[in-house]
Amino acid sequence: MDLRDHLGTTIDDRRDTLVALSHAVHGDAEVGFEEHRSSRRVAEALATGGFDVQHGVAGLDTAVVARAGSGPLRIGVCAEYDALPGIGHACGHNIIAASAVGAALALAEVADDLGIEVVVLGTPAEEGGGGKILMMEGGAFDGLHAAMMVHPAPYEAAQMTCLAVQHFEVRYRGRSAHASAYPQLGVNAADALTVAQVAVGLLRQHIRPTDRIHGIVTDGGDAPNIVPERTAGTWYVRSRTLTELADLYPRVQRCFEAGALATGATVSFDEPGPAYSEFLPDEALCQLYVEEAAAIGRRFPAAGEDTALAGSTDMANVSLAMPAIHPMLAIDARGAVNHQPEFTAACVTPSADQAVRDGALAMARTAAAAASRDALRDRLLARAYEAPAVR
Repeated sequence: MDLRDHLGTTIDDRRDTLVALSHAVHGDAEVGFEEHRSSRRVAEALATGGFDVQHGVAGLDTAVVARAGSGPLRIGVCAEYDALPGIGHACGHNIIAASAVGAALALAEVADDLGIEVVVLGTPAEEGGGGKILMMEGGAFDGLHAAMMVHPAPYEAAQMTCLAVQHFEVRYRGRSAHASAYPQLGVNAADALTVAQVAVGLLRQHIRPTDRIHGIVTDGGDAPNIVPERTAGTWYVRSRTLTELADLYPRVQRCFEAGALATGATVSFDEPGPAYSEFLPDEALCQLYVEEAAAIGRRFPAAGEDTALAGSTDMANVSLAMPAIHPMLAIDARGAVNHQPEFTAACVTPSADQAVRDGALAMARTAAAAASRDALRDRLLARAYEAPAVR
């Protein structure tokens, strides 16, 4: 049997199991670093398929590393499974997880023939916590020569347009007082946040068209008749590159410092995770993926078709460390886009189930093709990732 046919047969034989995994993760949505049941489902599916599985790696309870095959070329397949607060799997990480498991199970059966080791990385907290970055720093990606994953979207694409991002939380502390009887004794932390948001709005006149600043208020006080002694918000600052982000982020912070200066409140910042970088996709792997995905019926947009999406992902940091790809996998979302509740619903439809199968097969065929092309294989083997030593 042809290798590509064998991979397809293996995945199709497991299709019901993979779809069930996708639906189970979707129906039991867990947010970042709390994906205990989801990560366990992924780990159990891989263990059943003969993988050597470690659960709770790099100091992260919900991180998984699973290995099969003994070849010198080590290819990583990343699985995500964290949901968004409030609206669940509106980014389709259930599809990502199931596709990764499907690709890995298929590759494991031919790994020794291809001369590869298949490494599945179950990565927590992509939606803001930087699980992949923490896993890289903790050594979980050590020895890999390449990494890949797929991500559902309203359209097909060889690669997502990706911005660098810094997530941060801001907190103001003022002084409470009776808002009617003794307002002069209060220091209004809500006013500090209002001043900051006005300053951010004015700053937007003077930033690059590719920059983004957006956030929410997470604490606005307790009651209208109490001068708020505390307020808080969560914000994202995005730029094309880490270099541009390093320029923009302090300017945004100064807007929040202005709120404290104007009102007399104090301000503090907290970064819940590391900065995400720009994405540098490996062109050869991208081209292979497009060829293999098109061969199984995936349709990529023609030149000029609008597929605008500029998000951020910790997979981008992986791409700076090793050859990596992050193609977008179309599902029929009926006009909805990622991070909308309608997209949550679309991620357990027949179209989404087909994407689980196709994403798994496209990745498996891409990995097999990369292992079989001498020039590409030699280039990948020339450098294995090793986490920098901690000083």
